[in-house]
Amino acid sequence: MTTPLHSGRAPQWLFKRMASLSREVVRAIVMEFGTEELLLRISDPLWFQALGCVLGFDWHSSGVTTTVCGALKEGISGMERELGLFICGGKGGRSRKTPIEIESFCNGLGLEPEGLVRSSRLSAKVDNNALQDGYQLYHHTFFFDASGKWSVVQQGMDTLSRTARRYHWTGIGLNTFVEEPHTGICSDVRQASVLDLTSKDSRSARDASVEVLMQGPDFVLSELRKSREYKMPSRHSLMLKDINPDNIKRVLVQTYEQNPQDFTALLESKGAGPKTIRALALLSEIIYGTEISREDPAIFSFAHGGKDGTPYPVDRKTYDRSIHILRDALEKASIGDKDKISAIRRLATYYG
Repeated sequence: MTTPLHSGRAPQWLFKRMASLSREVVRAIVMEFGTEELLLRISDPLWFQALGCVLGFDWHSSGVTTTVCGALKEGISGMERELGLFICGGKGGRSRKTPIEIESFCNGLGLEPEGLVRSSRLSAKVDNNALQDGYQLYHHTFFFDASGKWSVVQQGMDTLSRTARRYHWTGIGLNTFVEEPHTGICSDVRQASVLDLTSKDSRSARDASVEVLMQGPDFVLSELRKSREYKMPSRHSLMLKDINPDNIKRVLVQTYEQNPQDFTALLESKGAGPKTIRALALLSEIIYGTEISREDPAIFSFAHGGKDGTPYPVDRKTYDRSIHILRDALEKASIGDKDKISAIRRLATYYG
């Protein structure tokens, strides 16, 4: 089973109903459990997938992410203050408007936007630059409440395999952006080898990457040129051959001048994109012998597991709690009986 990239958009008649139903689900959950619980639910990849099924959208398409986030945003539009919940960003060009939307909402709340904007940007930088798994981000939705708690749902695409991968985050209880920060990474395809600098096994490589950079651009470029001449294992040559030292000189100089003190600051440095991060990580491995995790951190998320443990054991407690919260929200929702019954019937199908 794969998670195919599907073009186009949901039919208007369906999206209108999805927005209406999602609004009532959000209202019921916030009323019963509060905004923090909703943010935690949004950051749970299994719950999010179940919500997509309840709303009636294609269960395995890449469009689940974009359409469900869009329906949630459209559904609560105009009710954000009442709910104490705010949704920013979206697919493509809308994702780039996230900082402006955060600032606009914060201005009306008297809430400082800087921390939220940083969280939005840094979560995207981590999934594009620190975790290099072959998926380029094209969707970013940022959820936050009036107290400044937040969650992120973003998605990347692999144009070669025509598949998508979804990344879930929450700032609730988050201690670091750069070491295993995700609440879930959803994919039915696991890569044989990735560059995962978010793994705890890559901790020394993150520190050494900053050390390499701070020895100066000339040193980095010299070592890169020498590294390209080495006879390396295939996993290295595949990653080094597309790094041209001459092409990244300007970026290295710019990054070096910003004097990043740690890996988080390195990621936030202007101009430090995937190739720069990859080059520094590989040089840290070559020079210092640091370990870099190449194990794909994605989980299989489009089922609740199997009785035989494949693809993973069923987490009955989480499964039942997700069902309870969704069913309870639907029963309290003020939507029409026909839509409510249809949604509960879809939920019962997955529960049974």
